[in-house]
Amino acid sequence: MKYGYTIIYVENVKETIEFYQKAFGFQQKFLTPENDYGELISGETTIAFASIELGNSNFKNGFIKTKKTEKPFGIEMAFVTENIETDFKKAIEMGATEFEPLTEKPWGQKVGYLRDNSGILIEICTPISSK
Repeated sequence: MKYGYTIIYVENVKETIEFYQKAFGFQQKFLTPENDYGELISGETTIAFASIELGNSNFKNGFIKTKKTEKPFGIEMAFVTENIETDFKKAIEMGATEFEPLTEKPWGQKVGYLRDNSGILIEICTPISSK
């Protein structure tokens, strides 16, 4: 078995894809003509977005929608970078909201937390040193 996708349900798939392109430099891999499902090229595992409407059609019992005005879910996407200060600042300039500022962890890793245009929690971090 292989982990293939993370799919996040959002209000506007096209705007979310565009946000990730501008804020983090990911490239669009796929977008349906209906703009209700799209994917980013993000390494081995695909980050995908689907519309709330598509989610409603998939889940007959419903689901909790992410809302920027409420606390984020206890789930995050983590993006690893060597240029954390620059990448963190760029994401904010492109519309991300700072959730927690950049800090250094006791093990030497730098991390900061953002929320994307849909309210999803994102960690920007440096690689963990294997020393």
